[in-house]
Amino acid sequence: MKHLEIILVFLLITVSCHVSKNSGSQQTTIGKGTTFRLSKEEKKEGYKVLFDGTSMSQWTSNTDEYILESGCIVMYPKAGHGNLYTKQEFDNFILRFEFLLTPEANSGLGLRHKMITAQSGYDGMELQILDNEAPLYKDLKPYQYHGSVYGWIPAKRGFLKPAGEWNYQEVVADGDNITVILNGTVIVDGNLREATKGTPADKIPATLFYEKGHIAFLGHNSVVKFRNIRIKERFR
Repeated sequence: MKHLEIILVFLLITVSCHVSKNSGSQQTTIGKGTTFRLSKEEKKEGYKVLFDGTSMSQWTSNTDEYILESGCIVMYPKAGHGNLYTKQEFDNFILRFEFLLTPEANSGLGLRHKMITAQSGYDGMELQILDNEAPLYKDLKPYQYHGSVYGWIPAKRGFLKPAGEWNYQEVVADGDNITVILNGTVIVDGNLREATKGTPADKIPATLFYEKGHIAFLGHNSVVKFRNIRIKERFR
């Protein structure tokens, strides 16, 4: 049975990183790979590409476990954990990207993170990236499922596509307001101050309220793929 699971994971991670039909963006073949391009609408709105499928030049830190493969950034865990950061820091933004989970995949999206140089560690807000329907996770807290502001704001469930299929996600970080849109449905629409109201001050991590920092993929010993990453800064 374990051998069968390994084969399934291998098949899933070899899925091509072609653009999804409903992403509203473009992708052009270059040699054996592809390059992602913004749609006319996104260009007009002021988005810029963070990952176009051909280069990880805008990313830094753990480029050993996170590699460029067939138009994707793919996390292949070796030591078990590891973070990949944007070189640039951001404050208020709209982030758009696509991701593909393998069975039981567990990862995270760091917002306004400080860069950790150790093998593993976190210093900022985390949005959960998780294969929600895996039996392994049936008893998690509501704020531990996909899209949640981990530990604080739970996300709605039921809108994540099965492992092996591409998901489209949009994250809006507007001061203390965090919105997460998954495959066209708002699954988080919360305020960090409201979420922490009534919690003793010494129990609220200062990292939750950083005003600026890196966007990060936070590895949790799982194979996960990312593509077509773009951002719109200071949209207010």
